[in-house]
Order: sequence, then C-alpha cells, then structure tokens
Amino acid sequence: MATGEFELIARYFERPSDDRDLLLGIGDDAAVVRADGALAVAVDTLVAGVHFPLDLPAEAAGFRALAVNLSDMAAMGAEPRWCTLALTLPDADEAWVSEFADGLLGLAERYGVALIGGDLTRGPLTISVQIIGTLADAAPLTRAGGHIGDDVYVTGTLGDAAAGLALLNDTAAADEPAGIALKDRFLRPTPRVAAGRALTGVASAAIDVSDGLLADLGHICAASDCGAQIDVEHLPLSAEILSLFPLNVAEFYALGGGDDYELCFTAAPAQAASVEAALRTAGCPVRRIGHLVAGTGVECRRDGQRFAPAFAGYTHF
Repeated sequence: MATGEFELIARYFERPSDDRDLLLGIGDDAAVVRADGALAVAVDTLVAGVHFPLDLPAEAAGFRALAVNLSDMAAMGAEPRWCTLALTLPDADEAWVSEFADGLLGLAERYGVALIGGDLTRGPLTISVQIIGTLADAAPLTRAGGHIGDDVYVTGTLGDAAAGLALLNDTAAADEPAGIALKDRFLRPTPRVAAGRALTGVASAAIDVSDGLLADLGHICAASDCGAQIDVEHLPLSAEILSLFPLNVAEFYALGGGDDYELCFTAAPAQAASVEAALRTAGCPVRRIGHLVAGTGVECRRDGQRFAPAFAGYTHF
C-alpha cells in the first residue's frame, strides 16, 4: 500500500517542541502561536532544475530550503522562531523525504526554529518555506535606511557558492579540499542570523546576498534613493576560491554569482568601531568594500578607475 500524505507528515515532519509560544502545531487546519510585539515574515520557493540541480542530495535540499529563509531573517535583524513547509513531490519516495526532513529539521533545531505546519502535494519537485521571526522592541533592518556617505560592508567571503555550484559536476575537484569546501558553501550556506541581530541599531540598511552582490546592493540603492561605489580589490575572497580559479573569475563569481547568503549592509562612518565590535561578538568576519553616493545604481572601481563587470547578478525573469 502506497504511503499517503498524512503518513509521510507524521513519520518525517512531526517533531516534539518545547516552545511555550507554540500553542498548536502540525495536525490542524492552521498553527497557533503566541507573539508579543512585531513579527517578521518571509517566504521562499525553490524549484528543482531552476534554483537547485535536479540531482541535489535530499539532505542538502532540505538544508538549503530553510537556510535561505533564515538568511532573510538575518537581513531584517529578526530572531527566527517558526516555519511552515509546502512540499511538492513527484512521488512518495520515503528515503528522499527522510533525508530531506533530516536536512531541514536538523538546521531548524540548530537555530531554535519549530516546523509548525504546511502542505504536501504531488507534482514537479518544488519546496516553499515560510518563516516567522520576532523583532522584540528593536526596529527591523530594512533596505531603505541607507544615506549618502554611509560605508558599504559585506560579511564572510563572496563568490564561494557560485564557484561551488560550478564544481558540482567536476570530478577533478571531487576530492580536492578546496573544491569540497566551495561545494559545501553552495549546498549548506551559513545564515548570518547572529550577525543580523548584532547589527540592529548599528547598520542603516541591510540585505542578504542571494542574487549576487551587484544585484542585491542595487536593491539597497533603489530603496535608499542613492547609488554606491565599490572597490573590487576590497572584495573578500576565500583562499579556496583563489586556489582553484583565476582572480578575474573569482571576482566574477563574487560580484554576480549569488547564493552566498552573506549580509551586505551599510552604516555611517561614525559607526565603524561599533560594526567591528558587533560582528566580532557575533563571530562573523566583515569587510568594508565601498560607500553610498549620490545617484543611482552600483559603480565598480578597481584601483580608483571605473570598470564594467561582465555580469550584474541573477534575475528570476
């Protein structure tokens, strides 16, 4: 007898929770939570063959599906609390579902997030996760708070995920430590939740780098009614990407590759020491790469000279 929708949900997605604010979870028409103050809500949909390879391991698919949502919470300075899952499957492959659930729920446990409901349907593999976070008394970080003269920063290193995606089918890099590390940056990105919370009240604007630095910094510029100049020689590039790719290719991935899920944010120059202290407390590397200027869009410079990058980032249509 084929395994049904409710059996799959009960077997692989129902987990006990000690969250006192979760009043009603999986099993009813809606979940019920108790919240005191403002909530941050985000949703992301990942389509197989579009947002991730068709043969991506199920555990990595589950991990990434939640990680991209946790990154949205980080960009808002929110504390992630609950999520829902809408999963469309071509068939009821229990081995795949089990590994997927392990990836998603393992990451959820690490960040204190409870899966509280969702939906399971048949069709082309599609994963939608909605996440809900709390903001307590703090104002959220947004894209619209930047001011001309603010410094532009990024956390971590850029370009690793795009390089890792390019290496997924490269058998020569299969056992290479640098290649393994880069592929893992794509398969299992690190959401900068602690960094986002630490930057609340320090950063003026923020966004997560999902579609590429140029595209996402461009969103800050559009929302903040200004432009930006970045110095390409200041881009934070990992030792791994530089060991496997020429500098120009590494910069190409860093500027437009996407999927890094690092934070790009702005802060007034007077906040420089506070930025360093906040990110040190969060255990997160940070690099100043430019500043906001009058005008529109993002201008790249190398050694003070303007140049046009080959790729400006991912677009969905």
